[in-house]
Amino acid sequence: MSNIKIVNRPALGGLSLLTLILLLIGCKQTVDTNNYPVKRVSDGDTITVIDAQNKNITVRFACLDAPEIPHSQKEKQSTKAIDKNQFMWGLKAQQRMEQLIKKGGDRVVLTVTDTDRYGRKVSEVRLPDGTFTQEVLLREGLAMVYRPYLKNCPSADIVQKAEAEAKKSRRGLWGDTKFVPAWEFRRNSK
Repeated sequence: MSNIKIVNRPALGGLSLLTLILLLIGCKQTVDTNNYPVKRVSDGDTITVIDAQNKNITVRFACLDAPEIPHSQKEKQSTKAIDKNQFMWGLKAQQRMEQLIKKGGDRVVLTVTDTDRYGRKVSEVRLPDGTFTQEVLLREGLAMVYRPYLKNCPSADIVQKAEAEAKKSRRGLWGDTKFVPAWEFRRNSK
């Protein structure tokens, strides 16, 4: 008797591996080129992201205007009721954005709609899971729809509906009779 071993090897084994490799090579890569790491949340409607060349991009949120935050020491120490109220809501909006950004793993997906006069990229901002940050801020009453630029907002219906819900429920700044819209606050502060 000879010492021959018979090995039952499926003929498709090698072919399966080759097929798998070819399929993977041929697959379209699904890396989202609009997915950016967030460097900083400046306020409730402005963030800084880092692009593929490691450059900072300042992003202004499309469709809305969030309350202002204090920037100077003078603003931080202001005893004016209108300032204190604006800055309180502005800090709440900023903190909520920080929470959302953290929830998204410090990454966002941008849909750039314009570049403003300061060179900021005006964008709809979503978390990687699809959460639309502008909708969240508006629904929670931490921002207002900015109607002068609404025509450039791809999700105009969504943001208007979110604001209407907050307004009806008197959520956030909608329940504060002393709140002044950010655009009026800026105009009156000059």
